[in-house]
Amino acid sequence: MPSPLTPGAFSQALEGLGIIVPRETISALEIYAGLLRQWQKAINLVGKGTLEDVWVRHILDSAQLFPLIPKQARTLADLGSGGGFPGLVLAALRPELQVTLIEADARKGAFLGEAGRRMGLKNQPKIVISRIEVAPPAGADVVAARALAPLGQLLAWAAPHKGDTAIC
Repeated sequence: MPSPLTPGAFSQALEGLGIIVPRETISALEIYAGLLRQWQKAINLVGKGTLEDVWVRHILDSAQLFPLIPKQARTLADLGSGGGFPGLVLAALRPELQVTLIEADARKGAFLGEAGRRMGLKNQPKIVISRIEVAPPAGADVVAARALAPLGQLLAWAAPHKGDTAIC
């Protein structure tokens, strides 16, 4: 079994992809990882077996979308945010993005709001507590989702939430 990635090794992994991450961003992501561990005890935010390797299984996995987001993008909608992947990670890496997190579970929505505040994100994410198919259209430049649904269903859910958009 590989050893879990550390925040420092995470930073180096991103540098290998040409992404330079400021120390403040790593600190924000460390706060996020800590909150995820705390809240996981009460709310199922991620798979139990994946929490030990949160930096690879969740944070790095979400961060790999960073280079796919067009530089001119200003808004991102994360469908079925759950524990905040990929939306909160991308909000930390691209602080100029206005991120909308769409999540049906109000308890997870409370976590997302608390995590965004505690991470000190420049643009606090907008939390929409709603099922994706009835949520108000986000009109986002980029629509992202992770482990949500089969591709056909995902594309159908994403369509109303995109503007002139890239879907990640």
